Formats: sequence, structure tokens, C-alpha cells
Amino acid sequence: MSATELTALLLFCTAMSFSPGPNTTLSTALAANLGLRRAMRFCLAVPAGWTLLMLATGLGLGALILGVPALRWGVKLLGIAYMVWLAWKLSGAGKLAQVDASRLNVTFWQGVGLQFLNIKAWMLALTLTAGWVVNAAGQPAANPGERLAIICVVMVGFAFSSNFLYALAGSLLRQWLAQGARLLWFNRALASVLVATALWMLTV
Repeated sequence: MSATELTALLLFCTAMSFSPGPNTTLSTALAANLGLRRAMRFCLAVPAGWTLLMLATGLGLGALILGVPALRWGVKLLGIAYMVWLAWKLSGAGKLAQVDASRLNVTFWQGVGLQFLNIKAWMLALTLTAGWVVNAAGQPAANPGERLAIICVVMVGFAFSSNFLYALAGSLLRQWLAQGARLLWFNRALASVLVATALWMLTV
């Protein structure tokens, strides 16, 4: 991979990773409600799940999913349903005690699995595959395995750092949010972002 290609990859990953989305929204919500330590497993689950998704996409599974309308809609609807369910759970949490009683709880493996239900993640993985793993003719570029490995390493770093920074921001707000109804409205705002993202997923 040339220096120009690597620079373009880094710029693209920066823009995609640090822009708000379902992962960063959940990282913020988990840290604000449960604390940074409890949010860390999700921050680690995102790069783990995304790496598996990228590898699957690079090996052709992504093209199959998006090439078969029934499979594409199945992935999309499952992802939307899961995000709406999380938004519903989140919107009713007004006190830290309620959250600690498992109102909002995402395990490591749920975080990994969420990447496979996120149509935005699929589109990102396909874009990276098309732009850096195969050539303009759709054939594997030189050293496709090496290129796929570089993409995975880069995205692991970006996926973790972006989610960690959002989680850190959420944890810093934790004490302030514990006063009055602030946490409830904060959670409802984040729930609205999840619902808006779910609605957006219907259009892509």
C-alpha cells in the first residue's frame, strides 16, 4: 500500500470513526449511566466485531449480503429492531440505580454481534474493500491479504479510540447527570439519536 493510499485510508477512517453513530452513542450512554469501567467492554467489543465483519466482507460475504435483497433487509431490520429496543430501554432510565439494575446493559458479545446488524458498518466495510482491497475492475489488488490486514489494524485503533473518547465524555458527565432529571433527559436525547439512526438505516 502506497503512502498516498495509506493517507487516504487514515483520513477516511478518521471521518467515519469519529462521526456520531450507533456505536459512539451507545458508548456515551453506557459510560454516563454505568461508568467508564462498565462501558469498556463495549469499547473493546466494537473493534473486535468490526474486525470480524471486515474480514468476512473482504472474503466476499459482504457482497453476498448486499447482493441478495432478502438477506440485506434481514440484516437491516434486525439491526433496526435491536437499536429501537435499546432506545426504549435507555429512554426510561432516569436514575443511576435503575440503570445499575440492568435497565441498560450490553454484553461484550452483544457488542460484537451488533456490528453485524449495523448496515452502516456493512457499507463502511464494503467501501474499504472496494477502495483498498480490490482494484477498479473488481479484481483483487496486489497483496490483498496484506492490504486487508493493514485496514483491520488501522480500524481496530480507530474503532477503539473513537468509542473510548465518547465513553470518556459520557463518564465525565456522570456526576452532573445524577442531579434531578438531567439523566432522564440525557438518556432520552441519546435514545432519540438511536431511533433517528434506525430510521436513517431504512433509507440506505
